[in-house]
Amino acid sequence: MPFHTHRLANGLQIIAETIPSARSMSLGFFVRTGSRDETAEVSGVSHFLEHMVFKGTPRRSALDVNRDFDRIGAHYNAFTSEENTVFYAAILPEYMAQAVDILADILRPSLRGEDFDVEKNVIIEEIGMYEDQPMWSAYDNAKRVYFADHPLGNSILGTVASIKALTPEQMRAYFERRYVAPNVTVVGAGNFDWDGLVSLIEKHCGGWIAGPVGRQGIREAPGSGRFEVMAKPKVTQEHVLLISPGPAADSPLRHAADTLALALGDDSGSRLYWALVDPGFAESADASFHDYEGTGSFYTSFSCDPEQTEENLAIVSDVLAGVQEEGITDEELNQAKSKILSRVVRSSERSMGRMQAIGMSWTYLGKYRSVDEELAAFDAVTLGKVREVLDRYPLTQTTTFALGPLEKVARK
Repeated sequence: MPFHTHRLANGLQIIAETIPSARSMSLGFFVRTGSRDETAEVSGVSHFLEHMVFKGTPRRSALDVNRDFDRIGAHYNAFTSEENTVFYAAILPEYMAQAVDILADILRPSLRGEDFDVEKNVIIEEIGMYEDQPMWSAYDNAKRVYFADHPLGNSILGTVASIKALTPEQMRAYFERRYVAPNVTVVGAGNFDWDGLVSLIEKHCGGWIAGPVGRQGIREAPGSGRFEVMAKPKVTQEHVLLISPGPAADSPLRHAADTLALALGDDSGSRLYWALVDPGFAESADASFHDYEGTGSFYTSFSCDPEQTEENLAIVSDVLAGVQEEGITDEELNQAKSKILSRVVRSSERSMGRMQAIGMSWTYLGKYRSVDEELAAFDAVTLGKVREVLDRYPLTQTTTFALGPLEKVARK
């Protein structure tokens, strides 16, 4: 699967992996901007702007955007995270020119005031919808408590108050500052002509304005260490999250951290599964590793009947302490590696999976990683590397947040 790279004169980066055996292609525009790049005054603007990109351009109405994507049978969407806003489409190779035309066009949206006012209500409704989902609300608040004054604690959606106060002028200023050409990477994967893609991107994006790019607040986040409870009487279960520090996205320990998290809290056959889910103490239990620019974190969570919360929290604390002291076993390591290797391979067989993988790798590492390189990195994880992660980033250094009907939760 050959890899290609080219940078336009204005600084926009194009990367791609051509897969001759594929029968489709995926195309993504990765904008290096997200909630961590926002100030309190414009909280939620990155996600709001993602919506506005689909509301029309000088050449297309919102209806035209959707119709043009549908005419070529595209699977298209976008997402906003703490650090990236990504717009993508999966298509048949013969529609590459049309897909580039649509995606490049919407990345220069009109940002009309009347569309802004309508979409503002949509965003406010979306915030309310997510706040009605206890696990999401618990995650968002736990992140806020853990990161404290670190910009990664910013809410991706913002708040009702911040969205109501946001103006079109503030959004336009944010767009002009963050959507400059050097802050965008165009990523392709699948069966297509590389030279043809470069020509299309040059044609549609070569005139985009270059400008200074950067990101403030790139530093490690050790966590606040706080223990907070948010009472929501109408919620039937208690949702608890424990967050501890982890390696950053460019750390050589990130593969060992991923493997450790899977052994600790995969949804089957993990320490937390056998300790909480299998005996029926909790409905769900999970552990995951999230890596960011400059820092990372382990998220451990469970949901259960309120009366079981304190006992379960004690069990989780014991599990974390046991892993911290003794590490994981050879059997757990090999099982976790097998699961990860399988997932990497299965994802790589889809053009969308490869597009996202190489796009994120380039965004965080500034380099391409082949499937074989990624598999080798996970296969090389040893118990010693896991021990190094635990020594450098203790699982027991937790910030805890609980959301549910309980007004208080005692630590045992």
